[in-house]
Amino acid sequence: MTIRLLIVDDDPLVRAGLTLMLGGADDLEIVGEGADGREVPELVALHAPDVVLMDIRMPHVDGLTATERLRALPGAPEVVVLTTFHADEQVLRALRAGAAGFVLKDTKPAEIVAAVRRVAAGDPALSPAVTRQLMAHVVERPEQQPRRATAAARLAELADREREVAVAVGRGRSNAEIAAELYMGIPTVKAHVSRILAKFGLNNRVQIALLVHDAGLSEGEDDV
Repeated sequence: MTIRLLIVDDDPLVRAGLTLMLGGADDLEIVGEGADGREVPELVALHAPDVVLMDIRMPHVDGLTATERLRALPGAPEVVVLTTFHADEQVLRALRAGAAGFVLKDTKPAEIVAAVRRVAAGDPALSPAVTRQLMAHVVERPEQQPRRATAAARLAELADREREVAVAVGRGRSNAEIAAELYMGIPTVKAHVSRILAKFGLNNRVQIALLVHDAGLSEGEDDV
């Protein structure tokens, strides 16, 4: 299946470079380009991309606002944010808004292609190491304690097996790894993930991971 990709970045050289790098992949089609977040709704309606590669810093409507607006729409494409920072609160805001992952602007072309493919397939473009780094950036701060209590209360609403799956997602496990750890089939894991998303109105696995990290359960802590 060909993955339809929309590139949004205010730097024409970056857009040209990404188009050149990604356009050579047999299963990727660059269907459009944008220079600002305010163009995103029209471009998405016009080109129907599967994935949007979105810069964070743009002059009029930034990539964070554009992501929030886009992911609030039914049938929205997946979003991968572009950034120059490894651990940035703006990246976390984008992930909370529904972005499926992020890539650094100096990432190797093959890795960007792999990230787009993962996101198009429904998997987050975040390694466990990067996930831990991002969460540590905010979860350990005192002002995050009210968020922790709220997240723990939400997770308590889940059935036992759903909660186990959610915590495993938060620890960066793949569906196959979760299935092996919890002695269940991969289709069952997927079904649990789908129910968790539906119960909490979340967009993707990244947001489950954020909820688990907010609750303090990502590093093997005792149940809250």
